Amino acid sequence: MSVLTRDEAQTRAELLDVHRYTIELDLTTGDETFDSRTLIRFSARTDGDSFVEVRPDELRSVTLDGHPLDPEALDGNRLPLKNLTAGEHELRVHAHMRYSRTGEGMHRFTDPTDGETYVYTQLFLDDVQRVFAAFDQPDLKAVFELSVQAPEGWTVLANGITEQADGVWKAAPTPLISTYLVAVAAGPWHSVRTEHRGLPFGLHCRRSLAPHLDADAEELFDITHACYDRYHEKFDEPYPFDSYDQAFVPEFNEGAMENPGLVTFRDEFVYRSAVTDTERQTRAMVIAHEMAHMWFGDLVTLKWWDDIWLNESFAEYMGYQTLNEATLGGSGGTPPRKWGTDTWTDFGVTRKSWGYDADQRPSTHPVAPEAVDDTASALLNFDGISYAKGASVLRQLVAWLGDKDFLAGINTHFARHKFANATLADFIDSLAGATERDVHAWADAWLRTTGVDTLTPQVAPGENGTCTLTVDHAGSRPHHIAVGLYDRDLGDDGGHLVLRERLHLDLPRNGAHPIGKRPALLLLNDGDLTYAKVRFDPESFETIRKELSGLPEPLTRAVVWNALRDAVRDGELAPAAYLETARAHLPLETDLAVVQGVLAFASTYIADHYLTPEERPAALATLSDLCRDLIRRTEDGDNPGLRLIAVRHRIDVAAHPDTIAAWLADGTVPGGPELDPELRWRVLARLAVLGATDEAAIAAELERDPSATGQEGAARCRAALPDPEAKARAWQAMFGSDDLSNYLFTATSRGFWQPEQADLVRTYVPRYYTDAVAVAGRRGPAIAEAAGRWAFPAHAVDAENLRLGEECLRDAGPIPALRRKLVDQLDDLARALRVRQGKEI
Repeated sequence: MSVLTRDEAQTRAELLDVHRYTIELDLTTGDETFDSRTLIRFSARTDGDSFVEVRPDELRSVTLDGHPLDPEALDGNRLPLKNLTAGEHELRVHAHMRYSRTGEGMHRFTDPTDGETYVYTQLFLDDVQRVFAAFDQPDLKAVFELSVQAPEGWTVLANGITEQADGVWKAAPTPLISTYLVAVAAGPWHSVRTEHRGLPFGLHCRRSLAPHLDADAEELFDITHACYDRYHEKFDEPYPFDSYDQAFVPEFNEGAMENPGLVTFRDEFVYRSAVTDTERQTRAMVIAHEMAHMWFGDLVTLKWWDDIWLNESFAEYMGYQTLNEATLGGSGGTPPRKWGTDTWTDFGVTRKSWGYDADQRPSTHPVAPEAVDDTASALLNFDGISYAKGASVLRQLVAWLGDKDFLAGINTHFARHKFANATLADFIDSLAGATERDVHAWADAWLRTTGVDTLTPQVAPGENGTCTLTVDHAGSRPHHIAVGLYDRDLGDDGGHLVLRERLHLDLPRNGAHPIGKRPALLLLNDGDLTYAKVRFDPESFETIRKELSGLPEPLTRAVVWNALRDAVRDGELAPAAYLETARAHLPLETDLAVVQGVLAFASTYIADHYLTPEERPAALATLSDLCRDLIRRTEDGDNPGLRLIAVRHRIDVAAHPDTIAAWLADGTVPGGPELDPELRWRVLARLAVLGATDEAAIAAELERDPSATGQEGAARCRAALPDPEAKARAWQAMFGSDDLSNYLFTATSRGFWQPEQADLVRTYVPRYYTDAVAVAGRRGPAIAEAAGRWAFPAHAVDAENLRLGEECLRDAGPIPALRRKLVDQLDDLARALRVRQGKEI
């Protein structure tokens, strides 16, 4: 397939105006393909040549202004349009299109629970051409009229309100939107509907998930309505579409997609099993994030993919900030107070590290990159930089600029560019008109540069027993930060720290700042307002080591844990020291996001990668003891979320099967919780790794839970069995055939490699590089992403694996999506090797 270059898009946009698409889809033609008919009304400004994109299974016919074109002229995904004359044109394209099983284009899924079939579109970034013919670039916006013939008993959802007549569903015409935002979801959906402020709202899921959606419908609507109201308090432009549907769809590759009026979510957000309040908060944040896109991305859309941050960074920032305001008391009414913690704590401890890690790899790029030459390059930038770093940068911008001026600039931007396209320069101009600060210089420093600054405090004695603070600043960006000064609580012997003062500093800063008597702890970036790594002075580090859990605020503790995480990754703190700190302080932690984030880093990174195989058993024992303490602490039932996190991680780090096998046999953890499907599959997967279960037990569990999630659980367990034949079958399923869906490929991959089975799978490590390149080339970016993320032999932290990977990058020609994942994985592998060797990075 030919990728679209920026130059080609600019040339086509200069030549064409696209007015309207009339699209007819027939979903009754069989299980493999569907019928697609498209009428595109457009005009050419001058005489010239152009092309339209379409990726058919069979191109049936094409006419331009009533004259037939040769379908054989299709070159890959491009149909040439030669000798266009200035003026109006009509292009008609009839094609048979193939359903997808990779979550791209028109994905088709049959629910193993009840046999019902569902289809939905995912057209981002350039997959609209898998569904209908289009001038597929974001700045050729048009009106879309859609009709869908669907099987009896199905409901069809689309960007606009749909109505049915004689088996055909017609959607209301859209306002001007980009091609990648068109959406269809069809099947025998279970739906819950309501109305809010005169607008219809809907929730939709598979019928087999109906009881679980119904149980959470009130919460989901509460969050949706609260965010809707809060955005209307912040933004001058009203919500620009005629309805707001949220469809939870199967085998969805991303968290969600911001299709105007029809947001699609992965249906794991319809919870079948117990979850923590933090997980509910995460779901709510995704709801808020996608709703922000209705303005950032849908109403005003990027002109080209170099400005993807204008979509994602803003939605990420607005999602966390607006959820905070809407659910913790900032929206004026009575918000749905589902959680008692600041959403920025979860962002800081789980999301922000995604940005920090990405920004220290060779594949890093500016938040607003200039070199995005084609769509294949653009697809690689949907990463921790465009999301987490971008949101962090915007949070720093608001801290520096002020919320009032920031919102004024945003509203100017919407007014100037609604239902059109905009660039970084347009946005900065809108902000600059709302403030006297030099926003252009700020943008150059923050949006056009790469890497992470490091801030280190230097505390020196001053006069009369006081101290001064100087901040060493490794990096070039300006920072507006808070510095927390904490003293020991002299009236308490329990290791509590009290905040004396938060200083607000602008860096770089000349000279030392007086701070009074020396605090027990001096914390840079307290409140997490900027994007930078922070270090500790020696006395503060001793306080952290002994009294971290005594800090009063979860967000402060999250900043400290992130700093310790960075120090481990940079070779400045021994992995064992991090484990010791976690062992001492995590049993006293109350914030679920902090507990989950620390345990995840300790088990996944430290135990599995940063420690040697000889050191790993002791690390697992430490984590097991830590989880046991948390389980004991929660026996009174007051904190089920904390208990659930501890039980999950106790399962994951089990080195011996007896305890968790007894839980599975009894169907419960002593004192709770009962083992729901998620926990049962989790236990069985760990037992498979330990060689304490077999195919018969996996088949019995699948019979007990034949759902799609059960199928994935069984695939993971089977791939995890320490048996040569099981490994051979799993490898054949992943790389020897193309039958696995995206989710089953991922599940099998997650089971295959296990540190405990390194000798068993050693011969598969070199095979990975050959077979991953081949499957990515056959199956495309979604499977390439899964193959690079989940099927990579990350457990093999050794020089030979690194050599094989570098050889693959040099000689094997992996497609861009796989190449990017390999570059990142190999950099992480090299970092793990250096950490093991005790080298600073």
